[in-house]
Amino acid sequence: MEVHRTEVKTQVDNVAKRVERVERDVEYLENKTPNQAHIEVEEALMEQQMKDAQKKKVKITLGTDCNIALTGVKSLMIVKKAGDVYGSWLQDPTKGSAKIYFFSGNKNNTVLEFKSLKTFTEGRHAQAHPIQLPFPWQGTGHVVYNGFLYYHRADTPNQILKVHLLNRTVADSMLLAGVGRLPTYALTTHTFLDLAVEELGLWVIYSDPEFGGNLVITKLDKSSLAVEHTWDTTCTSRDAESALMICGTLYVVYNSCCGGRSSIQCLYDIHDPIHSEESPVLFFPKRYTNHYSMHYHPKDKQLYACVTGLYW
Repeated sequence: MEVHRTEVKTQVDNVAKRVERVERDVEYLENKTPNQAHIEVEEALMEQQMKDAQKKKVKITLGTDCNIALTGVKSLMIVKKAGDVYGSWLQDPTKGSAKIYFFSGNKNNTVLEFKSLKTFTEGRHAQAHPIQLPFPWQGTGHVVYNGFLYYHRADTPNQILKVHLLNRTVADSMLLAGVGRLPTYALTTHTFLDLAVEELGLWVIYSDPEFGGNLVITKLDKSSLAVEHTWDTTCTSRDAESALMICGTLYVVYNSCCGGRSSIQCLYDIHDPIHSEESPVLFFPKRYTNHYSMHYHPKDKQLYACVTGLYW
């Protein structure tokens, strides 16, 4: 009987945490400062809903005109083959930046900087500029933004570093609570923090065992690394291999443990955290083994990914 009571108490505590987080989500969206948020109330619909259920529909835009949505992946083009199974390649979305940053493996302290996409695709490593980092990185969830590299410091459960790529010094760091106990994606076991940059800013995606292993997304201030807000999503990390953030929406990519045709099967929109419409499954056009990294580039609206040493 005592064991049963303990299990019930644990379940009640978990439900209470979920309710508290949903309440924070609503409060965050409703209390953004006026210069960063615009609330548009559809009066006719509100009037009708008030008659029916005393509800209202609110459209919220967070600071940036962001109306991009992923509706499909038309084609994949392999731009490079490398010896390492794991890895990632990135481009700084800051205006005027054409450099490519190449991360080989899932744990290292050196990043290769290429002057352009052409230099990267031609495979001229001798022309690459090696950047020695002050601390090694772990996983494949790194991002480069405005001349800074954001990454998970190796051999730590939850430390995020912000390193200035020009002088190779640590500009800032933070410890993200609740991270490091589970891999972000069940099929990409070396990545415990997956950082993302998109139209609304800097994000961290991770899996939290306290919420059933579902994915959690946290918005970070890109300057100070301070946590702005956290959302507990409805997307499971089970059978997930990667994910994308686009205009405040999380797109989770799933596959099988043996590798197959990847597909996006779960979406979570921070603008509508309570009522989210069902969306069709989006399949990738080719069948590969699992993706070990995937990033969305907000400037050119392209996806950058790694599939067992193939980079597209």
